[in-house]
Amino acid sequence: MATVIEVLQYTLKPGTGAAFHDIMENQSVPLHRQCGVNILRFGNSLHDPERYYLVRKFQSMSKMEEQLTQFYADLRWREGPRSVIINMIDDSHRVVIPGETFAD
Repeated sequence: MATVIEVLQYTLKPGTGAAFHDIMENQSVPLHRQCGVNILRFGNSLHDPERYYLVRKFQSMSKMEEQLTQFYADLRWREGPRSVIINMIDDSHRVVIPGETFAD
């Protein structure tokens, strides 16, 4: 199967947009990359700082499942930024699309 893109959209708790981006930029995204997860884009929405996006690219659906299982089981995630990040999220949505529909 061709590459896949996972788009995560978060609605953050009021007043947490800047802190969420800081922890994503300085802890979560570097950890993703250390674990081999390809982050294409991330950041606060232009229309609302309490809306956030994370876009990840994978070689295939099965590779996505494998890499995400490994990432979320990693002690550096579980004992690191996980709880702070989860506590700032009010709601989240996930969409997985074919990689050809999204240019790097």
